[in-house]
Amino acid sequence: MSIARNTLVQSSLTLGSRILGMVRDILLVARIGAGPIGDAWATAQQFPNLFRRIFAEGAFASAFVPTYARTLEAEGPEAAAAVAEEALRVLFAATAALTILAQIFMPWVLLVIHGGQADNHKAYALAVLLTRITMPYLTFMAMAALLSGVLNSAERFILSAGAPTLLNLCLIPAAFVSVEPVATAKAAAVAYFIAGVLQAGLLWWGVKRQKVNLSLIGWPRMTPAVRRVMRLAIPGTIAASGTQINIIVSQSLASFEVGAKSWLYAADRLYQLPLGLVGVAVGVAILPRLSRAARNDDHHTSQSTMDEGIGLAMALTLPAAAALMIAPVFLIAAFFVRGAFLASDAAQSGAALFHFAWGVPAFVLIKVLAPAFFAREDTKTPMRYALVSVAINTVLGAGLFFWLNQRGTAGFVGLAIATSIAAWVNALLLGFALYSRGWYRPGPVLVSRVVRSILASGIMSAAVWFMLANFEWIRANIVDSKALAAAIIILAGGFAYAVAALTTGAIRIRDIRQALRR
Repeated sequence: MSIARNTLVQSSLTLGSRILGMVRDILLVARIGAGPIGDAWATAQQFPNLFRRIFAEGAFASAFVPTYARTLEAEGPEAAAAVAEEALRVLFAATAALTILAQIFMPWVLLVIHGGQADNHKAYALAVLLTRITMPYLTFMAMAALLSGVLNSAERFILSAGAPTLLNLCLIPAAFVSVEPVATAKAAAVAYFIAGVLQAGLLWWGVKRQKVNLSLIGWPRMTPAVRRVMRLAIPGTIAASGTQINIIVSQSLASFEVGAKSWLYAADRLYQLPLGLVGVAVGVAILPRLSRAARNDDHHTSQSTMDEGIGLAMALTLPAAAALMIAPVFLIAAFFVRGAFLASDAAQSGAALFHFAWGVPAFVLIKVLAPAFFAREDTKTPMRYALVSVAINTVLGAGLFFWLNQRGTAGFVGLAIATSIAAWVNALLLGFALYSRGWYRPGPVLVSRVVRSILASGIMSAAVWFMLANFEWIRANIVDSKALAAAIIILAGGFAYAVAALTTGAIRIRDIRQALRR
């Protein structure tokens, strides 16, 4: 199966999930708004979002797949199933124990990520309650991650990519439970729990359809195979989750500025779109092929796979980053300004989105470059680089946040700047390590394709800028609704990029045909 086709499957299902996710966030943000209650809800989502991005979006699976695939190829399906079952029991026991401990110590745990609002006892108590309800999502996502790894090893991507849709299908009805913000937040927290059960159940069914029979019944044992999996998976998960850990750090610092968590959350919903649609999809699609190439010492296949993956990722990411930089406030306002979320909130959120936007290519490159290490069962090198990026983000983010606040400006914008700088450091370190070890060196075709993508993104940017400059004319002469006018500009910008990309060769017709060919 081609990388383009696997990426198309992953991206198409992720796109459906993200569209539903935008509907979910628009409804919930309108009900809950920005402020102490909105910040409490954003805090309650920090752990579920971190676990979802670590597990459901491929970080854990990226470390698990090479080990499982190697066992499957060398020892057969029964041995591979035994490894998966033993690892599943250990993972379930560990995450369930962590969840129970978190339930007990949650008031103190939240001092780390929400300590800035601990003095507001009512809002802080709400954050503790909501996070206790959402915390079990960790256990369900851990199970889902391992089950996704089993499916992905067989190049079955549909269920693992489609399962996150269940989260949105559960959360959307929660927005209609009540018009009261606190009641809405509580209903949404319960919906997280229900969604975790459904996601794990769906993937369990998918694995059984592949004739891989697993069971949780039995004592967890740290067998040599499980130790090997965990030895790779733990640093691999940290490595693939550097960006998400940086988001947690930024949100924790943002708790010292009322409303900042809500503003960062709205920005997060937009700049994470290309990361989920492109970065995660390409990374998941190339990992099985890179793993096979590493086992067979096939440098040519490894090189061509990386070239194809990076070229495709940049062709789809650069225009998204450009659009987010050109119109950050416009996009936030178009999607989120309604109900309790005001135009003034959009202005604040848009300021952060601009600085997240120039980090988007780095966020995506990390997801595409890391699998080259995972395929060779080297998870410690990317982990070290991820920890370096976390250290940079923490020190730089704290410095900028408090410095800007002292100057009377929005300190939370400094958190976005720090997150993007840290991501670029991480991506450059990964690329340099691959180059210096001779594992990967960009070919001339890739360089040419990236240049063409930049050119096509520039053409699209000019078109979007022109439409924004004439936005009032569009509303007066084409459609009066601000939301519909914004949708027209977004679609027209996408069309402009498609034409420019095909014209310049950033996207090739044969790639589209290959992706659509069964």
